[in-house]
Amino acid sequence: MVGLTGGIGSGKSAVAARLGQLGAVVIDSDRIAREVVAPGSEGLAEIVATFGPGVLAPDGSLDRPALGAVVFGDEAARRRLEAITHPRVRARSAELAAAAPPDAIVVNDVPLLVEVGLAPTYHLVVVVQTAPEIRLARLARDRGMSRAEAERRIAAQADDARRRAAADVVLSNDATLDDLHVAVDALWHGRLVPYEENLRHRQPVWVRQVQLVDPDPTWPQQYDRLAARIRRAVAPVDVRIDHIGSTAVPGLPAKDVIDIQLGVPSLAEADDLAERLTAAGFPRFPGRWWDTPHPAGGQPWDKRLHGSADPGRRVHLHVREAGSPGWRYALLMRDHLRADPEQRAAYLAVKRTVAAANPDSAGYATAKEPWFDEEHVRAEEWAAHTGWRP
Repeated sequence: MVGLTGGIGSGKSAVAARLGQLGAVVIDSDRIAREVVAPGSEGLAEIVATFGPGVLAPDGSLDRPALGAVVFGDEAARRRLEAITHPRVRARSAELAAAAPPDAIVVNDVPLLVEVGLAPTYHLVVVVQTAPEIRLARLARDRGMSRAEAERRIAAQADDARRRAAADVVLSNDATLDDLHVAVDALWHGRLVPYEENLRHRQPVWVRQVQLVDPDPTWPQQYDRLAARIRRAVAPVDVRIDHIGSTAVPGLPAKDVIDIQLGVPSLAEADDLAERLTAAGFPRFPGRWWDTPHPAGGQPWDKRLHGSADPGRRVHLHVREAGSPGWRYALLMRDHLRADPEQRAAYLAVKRTVAAANPDSAGYATAKEPWFDEEHVRAEEWAAHTGWRP
């Protein structure tokens, strides 16, 4: 399930059309929005009952300019209209998605996806972004809008920064249609097709080779999007979700893997949630998984481990019992490294040495354990001194 959005004049429809040519099942929310208020529909009857017969054209259809004049600039009126149309659009979209083949890549073309908070409902959100001047020129050329009207319509939607924050993929549409098609084709073949295959086969993406990269300032924002999907998947269960691991420590080079901790009441609860997490794009890794206890010795700390089916965003989702030693340790080490630049630098030196000698993920993790045994002592001393709590 892919959510596709972009501001008016961005070229979102061109992206949707290309995805349809490649084989996607495209669900056009604008078209559905017209269907649910067609003459004779319950939606149109409710609009007339709410806003009066003045919003009807002589032929009995919805007079969109007249309705727009009523609701544009009136927040309360707009919300009344959305309460009529949005549930109907969502219901019809869900019907069409359910009717798609089991191996389909379903693309929901939703102009107001960001504005109405739908991003967590999709496996991936694609935003089409275009420079404002180009959008204004397109709206004048293709829709006959005056500059003032086009600027007013653009200002009424989410701005580019807000859309980027919701986007897993940003497609730039500042050049030619051919350039846009090249970008869409690459997204389709390189990410969407393998994502769908992984999801259908319940197969998370394995991180087999260790490669440290420079810190990415968008890692926390990427975590936020992933956490929102996870929270929606497990609702109404009230859980704690945390960004952990090296990508949660600002300025620290790391593997380009977002580590997330999901705290659950028990591992039995973790097993109950496994199907929901899989459906949201986070299949479970097979086999038994545990953390090495710190300090060394004692029984392993059991957990469940999920990963992302998305080849473009590798994730390790550690599902641990909230309050357990492993759950607490992950938070302690993250916060200790955030607070102590000296130990952060020491850890980076260890990471680089170990990665050079142990490029496979399993060997890399094992080789770091002696350092963590020593660092655990310092972290506990820091916690006691500062009064740290998870």
